[in-house]
Amino acid sequence: GKMEYKVNLMWDEEACVWVAFCDEAYLALESGSLETLMKRVELALPEVLELNNVAVEKPLTLYFVIKSVID
Repeated sequence: GKMEYKVNLMWDEEACVWVAFCDEAYLALESGSLETLMKRVELALPEVLELNNVAVEKPLTLYFVIKSVID
């Protein structure tokens, strides 16, 4: 089976950080830089999956979805 995960990225106005969360993997991270955050997610996700006893199969595909709210 292909391992595909959707990672939501959002800018948190109050904290002034980018937030990433992946519901399927119970992952939540934040960083001041979007690029840094994406790299951290790529490193952390396989580790989190292994901690949750999910057998990680490469390749692992991540879909980064950036949410923007315009008032």
